[in-house]
Amino acid sequence: MCWLCACAPAFAATLSLLPGAAVTGDGVFLEQLLATDDAKAPLPHLRVADAPAVGQSLVLTRDQVTALLQKSAPELATTNWTGSPQIRVARRTRQLGESELKELLTDVLQREHVRQRGELELAFTRPWAAVTIPDETFSLKLLDLPTSGVGANMILRFELRGARETFGTWSAVTQARVWRDVLVAGGPLKRGQLLADADLLRERRDLLLSREALDALPRVVTALELVENVPAGVPLTARSFRVRPLVFRGQTLEALVRDGALQISTKVEVLEDGLPGQFVRVRNPQSRREFRGKVQNETIILVQL
Repeated sequence: MCWLCACAPAFAATLSLLPGAAVTGDGVFLEQLLATDDAKAPLPHLRVADAPAVGQSLVLTRDQVTALLQKSAPELATTNWTGSPQIRVARRTRQLGESELKELLTDVLQREHVRQRGELELAFTRPWAAVTIPDETFSLKLLDLPTSGVGANMILRFELRGARETFGTWSAVTQARVWRDVLVAGGPLKRGQLLADADLLRERRDLLLSREALDALPRVVTALELVENVPAGVPLTARSFRVRPLVFRGQTLEALVRDGALQISTKVEVLEDGLPGQFVRVRNPQSRREFRGKVQNETIILVQL
């Protein structure tokens, strides 16, 4: 049994057709069309028609409203109403301005593309003229983004989507910066200098201009040294340093040569820098024979024949 049928004998409130109504994309509901003078007898929440498109309106006469209510609320459909002879129904709208749109675009780009790499700052290079959109919940979806990802200068195409429809598609010309605290040289750094002794500072920089800048040094068991001169204020990159070799080209070290159970110790000349566990070229200074050995420590090379 419908609510109105059950309550019809006691429903004595005066109903009047309103002159206008502003609705959302969810549809047109009974309480948006009619008003009652009895607060103790509220109208039921019944959907009676589809909402008009944004920018359009729907005009309903009393007879047309009566026809819509024949199935959902027959008791009201036969009521003699007062009020306006017709009602104009339009979508509830508002203006989408530049500051709100910039916040929406920034949020989507940060969440879906920049993520944890840094803090995105977005600006419009051309003024954004406010547009009219439905005054209801919506989401923003990016349609185009440069193949290289977020860049310093971008044209962003996007659409706004409601629960039941797409509001429209627009474009915005933007400039972007991605801020992060990175390591920079506090003073001039020289090639071969240990990073442990280097003057390093943390400064906020735009990663779109300094894409390879590091925010931290790698964790290694041996020391790091610079492989290039770094001027003051310049960010460090992975190419600026290396793990300091344990043995160096030109050194004379002890080589343990193993041939099965036989082990021989001899002096060799190191022909290239090497890290712990790395294989390097060495040469017997007497025979001039070259072979490869594994760096054991700073004084011993292991050679397996």
